[in-house]
Amino acid sequence: MKKILSFALSCVLSIGVLTACGGQADEEKVTLVMGTSADYPPYEFIDTAVSDEIIGFDIDIANYIADHLGFELEIQDMDFNGLVPALTNNRIDFVLAGMTPTPERLENVDFSDIYYVAEQTIVFNAEKGYTSLEDLEGKKLGVQLGSIQVELANEIAEEIGGIEILERNRITDLIQEIKTGRIDAAIIEDTVGKGHIEANPELTSFVIVEENEAGSAIAFPKGSELKDEFNKVLQEMVENGEMDRLIMKWFYGEE
Repeated sequence: MKKILSFALSCVLSIGVLTACGGQADEEKVTLVMGTSADYPPYEFIDTAVSDEIIGFDIDIANYIADHLGFELEIQDMDFNGLVPALTNNRIDFVLAGMTPTPERLENVDFSDIYYVAEQTIVFNAEKGYTSLEDLEGKKLGVQLGSIQVELANEIAEEIGGIEILERNRITDLIQEIKTGRIDAAIIEDTVGKGHIEANPELTSFVIVEENEAGSAIAFPKGSELKDEFNKVLQEMVENGEMDRLIMKWFYGEE
Protein backbone atom coordinates (compact mmCIF):
# COMPACT_ATOMS: atom_id res chain seq x y z
CA MET A 1 0.00 0.00 0.00
CA LYS A 2 1.28 3.40 -0.87
CA LYS A 3 2.55 5.31 2.15
CA ILE A 4 0.92 8.71 2.68
CA LEU A 5 3.47 11.48 2.95
CA SER A 6 2.89 14.59 5.08
CA PHE A 7 4.25 18.02 4.25
CA ALA A 8 7.09 19.34 6.40
CA LEU A 9 7.86 23.02 6.45
CA SER A 10 11.53 22.28 6.86
CA CYS A 11 11.43 20.33 3.57
CA VAL A 12 12.88 17.26 5.32
CA LEU A 13 11.18 13.89 4.67
CA SER A 14 11.92 10.85 6.78
CA ILE A 15 11.99 8.54 3.75
CA GLY A 16 14.59 10.65 2.01
CA VAL A 17 12.59 11.92 -0.94
CA LEU A 18 14.26 15.04 -2.37
CA THR A 19 11.86 17.94 -2.67
CA ALA A 20 11.97 21.59 -3.60
CA CYS A 21 12.84 24.07 -0.89
CA GLY A 22 12.78 27.78 -1.50
CA GLY A 23 11.52 27.35 -5.07
CA GLN A 24 14.29 25.00 -6.29
CA ALA A 25 13.53 22.16 -8.71
CA ASP A 26 12.50 18.71 -7.45
CA GLU A 27 14.35 15.51 -8.20
CA GLU A 28 11.17 13.75 -7.15
CA LYS A 29 7.97 15.46 -6.06
CA VAL A 30 6.06 14.36 -3.00
CA THR A 31 2.62 12.98 -3.81
CA LEU A 32 -0.35 14.14 -1.76
CA VAL A 33 -3.43 11.90 -1.72
CA MET A 34 -6.76 13.69 -1.88
CA GLY A 35 -10.00 12.01 -0.91
CA THR A 36 -13.27 12.94 -2.60
CA SER A 37 -16.70 11.55 -3.49
CA ALA A 38 -17.07 11.98 -7.24
CA ASP A 39 -20.86 12.07 -7.38
CA TYR A 40 -21.30 15.76 -6.61
CA PRO A 41 -21.25 17.89 -9.78
CA PRO A 42 -20.05 20.53 -10.33
CA TYR A 43 -17.72 20.04 -7.32
CA GLU A 44 -16.42 16.61 -8.36
CA PHE A 45 -17.75 14.08 -10.85
CA ILE A 46 -16.60 11.55 -13.42
CA ASP A 47 -16.33 12.93 -16.94
CA THR A 48 -18.01 9.97 -18.65
CA ALA A 49 -18.48 11.90 -21.90
CA VAL A 50 -14.78 12.41 -22.59
CA SER A 51 -12.14 10.83 -20.38
CA ASP A 52 -13.68 9.01 -17.39
CA GLU A 53 -11.44 11.21 -15.23
CA ILE A 54 -12.67 13.00 -12.11
CA ILE A 55 -13.16 16.69 -12.86
CA GLY A 56 -14.90 19.65 -11.23
CA PHE A 57 -14.59 22.80 -9.12
CA ASP A 58 -12.83 21.07 -6.20
CA ILE A 59 -10.49 19.22 -8.56
CA ASP A 60 -9.36 22.47 -10.18
CA ILE A 61 -8.77 23.99 -6.73
CA ALA A 62 -6.74 20.96 -5.65
CA ASN A 63 -4.63 21.02 -8.82
CA TYR A 64 -3.95 24.75 -8.43
CA ILE A 65 -2.82 24.30 -4.83
CA ALA A 66 -0.69 21.24 -5.60
CA ASP A 67 1.00 23.02 -8.51
CA HIS A 68 1.63 26.12 -6.40
CA LEU A 69 3.16 24.15 -3.51
CA GLY A 70 5.12 21.77 -5.72
CA PHE A 71 3.29 18.48 -5.06
CA GLU A 72 2.03 15.71 -7.28
CA LEU A 73 -1.66 14.98 -6.71
CA GLU A 74 -3.37 11.59 -6.48
CA ILE A 75 -7.17 11.47 -6.17
CA GLN A 76 -9.02 8.65 -4.42
CA ASP A 77 -12.78 8.35 -4.96
CA MET A 78 -14.87 6.91 -2.12
CA ASP A 79 -18.28 7.19 -0.50
CA PHE A 80 -18.76 10.53 1.25
CA ASN A 81 -19.27 8.99 4.68
CA GLY A 82 -15.88 7.27 4.39
CA LEU A 83 -13.88 10.48 3.89
CA VAL A 84 -13.43 11.57 7.51
CA PRO A 85 -12.49 8.02 8.67
CA ALA A 86 -9.92 7.90 5.84
CA LEU A 87 -8.39 11.12 7.21
CA THR A 88 -8.33 9.96 10.82
CA ASN A 89 -6.74 6.66 9.75
CA ASN A 90 -4.08 8.55 7.71
CA ARG A 91 -5.05 6.85 4.44
CA ILE A 92 -5.35 10.23 2.69
CA ASP A 93 -3.73 13.64 3.20
CA PHE A 94 -6.74 15.90 2.73
CA VAL A 95 -10.37 15.98 1.58
CA LEU A 96 -11.87 18.28 -1.05
CA ALA A 97 -15.50 17.25 -1.46
CA GLY A 98 -17.76 20.23 -0.82
CA MET A 99 -17.50 19.38 2.89
CA THR A 100 -18.87 21.69 5.58
CA PRO A 101 -16.92 22.11 8.86
CA THR A 102 -19.62 21.07 11.32
CA PRO A 103 -18.88 20.93 15.09
CA GLU A 104 -19.02 17.12 14.94
CA ARG A 105 -16.44 16.92 12.15
CA LEU A 106 -14.21 19.47 13.89
CA GLU A 107 -13.87 17.05 16.78
CA ASN A 108 -11.99 14.66 14.48
CA VAL A 109 -10.37 16.73 11.72
CA ASP A 110 -9.12 20.24 10.98
CA PHE A 111 -10.51 22.50 8.26
CA SER A 112 -9.19 25.23 6.02
CA ASP A 113 -10.88 28.59 5.59
CA ILE A 114 -14.26 28.47 3.83
CA TYR A 115 -13.76 28.66 0.06
CA TYR A 116 -17.39 28.61 -1.16
CA VAL A 117 -20.86 29.18 0.31
CA ALA A 118 -24.01 27.64 -1.22
CA GLU A 119 -27.70 27.16 -0.44
CA GLN A 120 -29.60 23.94 0.31
CA THR A 121 -32.65 22.96 -1.73
CA ILE A 122 -35.52 20.47 -1.70
CA VAL A 123 -35.46 18.51 -4.98
CA PHE A 124 -38.62 16.63 -6.04
CA ASN A 125 -40.78 15.55 -8.96
CA ALA A 126 -42.53 18.67 -10.25
CA GLU A 127 -45.86 16.80 -10.38
CA LYS A 128 -45.94 16.79 -6.57
CA GLY A 129 -46.18 20.58 -6.50
CA TYR A 130 -44.35 21.18 -3.20
CA THR A 131 -43.84 24.85 -2.35
CA SER A 132 -42.74 24.78 1.30
CA LEU A 133 -41.22 22.52 3.95
CA GLU A 134 -44.67 22.02 5.46
CA ASP A 135 -45.65 20.10 2.32
CA LEU A 136 -43.18 17.38 3.35
CA GLU A 137 -45.24 16.31 6.36
CA GLY A 138 -45.80 12.55 6.15
CA LYS A 139 -43.32 12.22 3.27
CA LYS A 140 -40.03 10.34 2.72
CA LEU A 141 -37.07 12.73 2.60
CA GLY A 142 -33.73 11.55 1.22
CA VAL A 143 -30.23 12.74 2.14
CA GLN A 144 -26.67 11.66 1.39
CA LEU A 145 -25.18 9.48 4.12
CA GLY A 146 -22.69 11.37 6.30
CA SER A 147 -23.49 14.77 4.77
CA ILE A 148 -24.47 18.06 6.42
CA GLN A 149 -27.93 17.50 4.91
CA VAL A 150 -28.55 14.71 7.43
CA GLU A 151 -28.52 17.17 10.32
CA LEU A 152 -30.67 19.62 8.36
CA ALA A 153 -33.19 16.88 7.56
CA ASN A 154 -33.43 15.95 11.24
CA GLU A 155 -34.07 19.59 12.12
CA ILE A 156 -36.81 19.82 9.49
CA ALA A 157 -38.36 16.54 10.67
CA GLU A 158 -38.39 17.77 14.26
CA GLU A 159 -40.04 21.03 13.22
CA ILE A 160 -42.56 19.64 10.72
CA GLY A 161 -43.21 16.14 12.08
CA GLY A 162 -44.12 12.94 10.30
CA ILE A 163 -41.10 12.95 7.97
CA GLU A 164 -39.21 9.71 7.33
CA ILE A 165 -35.53 10.34 6.62
CA LEU A 166 -33.78 7.93 4.24
CA GLU A 167 -29.99 8.04 3.83
CA ARG A 168 -28.22 6.93 0.64
CA ASN A 169 -24.53 6.69 -0.27
CA ARG A 170 -24.62 8.86 -3.39
CA ILE A 171 -26.57 11.79 -4.81
CA THR A 172 -27.30 9.78 -7.93
CA ASP A 173 -29.09 7.22 -5.74
CA LEU A 174 -31.32 9.97 -4.35
CA ILE A 175 -32.17 11.28 -7.82
CA GLN A 176 -33.04 7.81 -9.07
CA GLU A 177 -35.30 7.12 -6.10
CA ILE A 178 -37.12 10.44 -6.56
CA LYS A 179 -37.75 9.49 -10.19
CA THR A 180 -39.06 6.04 -9.26
CA GLY A 181 -41.15 7.34 -6.36
CA ARG A 182 -39.32 5.45 -3.60
CA ILE A 183 -38.66 8.78 -1.90
CA ASP A 184 -40.69 11.96 -2.20
CA ALA A 185 -37.92 14.55 -2.07
CA ALA A 186 -34.26 15.04 -1.19
CA ILE A 187 -32.09 17.78 0.30
CA ILE A 188 -29.35 18.65 -2.19
CA GLU A 189 -27.05 21.67 -2.47
CA ASP A 190 -28.36 24.18 -5.00
CA THR A 191 -25.57 24.01 -7.57
CA VAL A 192 -25.52 20.20 -7.44
CA GLY A 193 -29.31 19.97 -7.68
CA LYS A 194 -29.32 22.36 -10.63
CA GLY A 195 -27.23 19.97 -12.72
CA HIS A 196 -29.49 17.01 -11.97
CA ILE A 197 -32.63 19.04 -12.70
CA GLU A 198 -31.21 20.10 -16.07
CA ALA A 199 -30.57 16.42 -16.86
CA ASN A 200 -34.01 15.37 -15.55
CA PRO A 201 -36.56 18.06 -16.52
CA GLU A 202 -39.35 16.31 -14.62
CA LEU A 203 -37.62 17.42 -11.40
CA THR A 204 -37.70 20.83 -9.74
CA SER A 205 -36.69 22.39 -6.42
CA PHE A 206 -37.08 25.22 -3.94
CA VAL A 207 -34.52 26.83 -1.62
CA ILE A 208 -34.47 26.10 2.11
CA VAL A 209 -34.18 29.36 4.05
CA GLU A 210 -31.53 28.93 6.76
CA GLU A 211 -30.31 31.26 9.49
CA ASN A 212 -26.68 30.18 9.06
CA GLU A 213 -25.07 29.66 5.66
CA ALA A 214 -23.21 26.38 5.11
CA GLY A 215 -19.82 26.78 3.47
CA SER A 216 -17.33 24.32 2.00
CA ALA A 217 -13.79 23.88 3.32
CA ILE A 218 -10.82 21.51 2.91
CA ALA A 219 -10.44 18.86 5.64
CA PHE A 220 -7.13 17.62 7.08
CA PRO A 221 -5.99 15.20 9.79
CA LYS A 222 -5.75 16.90 13.18
CA GLY A 223 -2.57 18.95 13.46
CA SER A 224 -1.69 18.74 9.76
CA GLU A 225 0.87 21.34 8.67
CA LEU A 226 -0.85 21.40 5.29
CA LYS A 227 -3.72 23.52 6.62
CA ASP A 228 -1.76 26.77 6.92
CA GLU A 229 -0.05 26.24 3.56
CA PHE A 230 -3.37 25.55 1.83
CA ASN A 231 -4.98 28.60 3.46
CA LYS A 232 -2.23 30.83 2.05
CA VAL A 233 -2.93 29.57 -1.47
CA LEU A 234 -6.72 29.84 -1.03
CA GLN A 235 -6.26 33.47 0.01
CA GLU A 236 -4.06 34.06 -3.02
CA MET A 237 -6.74 32.53 -5.26
CA VAL A 238 -9.30 34.97 -3.87
CA GLU A 239 -6.97 37.96 -4.26
CA ASN A 240 -5.77 37.17 -7.80
CA GLY A 241 -9.24 36.32 -9.14
CA GLU A 242 -8.60 32.62 -9.70
CA MET A 243 -11.36 31.55 -7.30
CA ASP A 244 -13.89 33.79 -9.05
CA ARG A 245 -12.78 32.38 -12.40
CA LEU A 246 -13.36 28.80 -11.23
CA ILE A 247 -16.75 29.70 -9.73
CA MET A 248 -17.82 31.24 -13.05
CA LYS A 249 -16.48 28.21 -14.95
CA TRP A 250 -18.16 25.48 -12.90
CA PHE A 251 -21.33 27.13 -11.54
CA TYR A 252 -22.24 29.49 -14.37
CA GLY A 253 -20.62 27.88 -17.42
CA GLU A 254 -18.45 30.89 -18.21
CA GLU A 255 -14.67 30.80 -18.71
